[in-house]
Amino acid sequence: MKLACQEGLVPGKSLGEKLEKLARWGYEGMEFWGGGIADRQKEIEGALRSSAVKASTICAGYRGCFLDTDPAQRQLAADDMRRLLDVAGALGALGVICVPIFGGPRVPNLAPLADAQKLEKDLFVAILRELAAHAEAAKAMILIESLNRYETHLLRKQEDSLAICKRVAHPNVAMMADFFHMSIEEVDIPKAIRKCGKAIRHVHLADSTRMQPGTARTDFRTGFAALREAGFKGYMALECGILGDPEEALPECARFLEECLGG
Repeated sequence: MKLACQEGLVPGKSLGEKLEKLARWGYEGMEFWGGGIADRQKEIEGALRSSAVKASTICAGYRGCFLDTDPAQRQLAADDMRRLLDVAGALGALGVICVPIFGGPRVPNLAPLADAQKLEKDLFVAILRELAAHAEAAKAMILIESLNRYETHLLRKQEDSLAICKRVAHPNVAMMADFFHMSIEEVDIPKAIRKCGKAIRHVHLADSTRMQPGTARTDFRTGFAALREAGFKGYMALECGILGDPEEALPECARFLEECLGG
């Protein structure tokens, strides 16, 4: 398992400086925000060539909404996802993190034919099946993320994302696990991880307060042990607020996480 950090959390005047600091502090990957990343592709490729740190993933950044009632908004999200997958493949990143919808449902409840969530899940599966071929060609993955009840009504538990992956049934569509969201939605985080097993291809790290790991109550040791049992060897990226000076907090966090990994 490899530690990564989102670009925006790292202090520095240039991407090269940020990458140098991450490497020195014990991180192996950087996660990039997807918004505008196509315009930065050459900059990022150049900085990565001279760094030991690799691009781990692209975090969303697409416009529109996959589950909007307006076909134009769904098409916008799908078109942006295709472009982000192309960039991810070019950067050597694992793939692009995908959240189908924030907030409440936008499609109507058509019970007894189908309620809103069934319609949304059926629609999302159909869209993912269309996008999967592009992901395969780009050599990148679509990584479905479950959130928490305060951010979405739809995919909240890890098993929700797993069910979507099983329905799509394509090797370039997988899921990711976020420790902060799991701390709200899962009764037993290690059990939830074990249930999803090899379907988990990426991880987000934040403590129960959404600050950096090691500052609150989440038991990362047992979660990491469950990931190891599942054969997970990918990146685990910090997606959190930072308490204190990042110049001190980020290397301290890396040391804490390595201890939790048993290193």
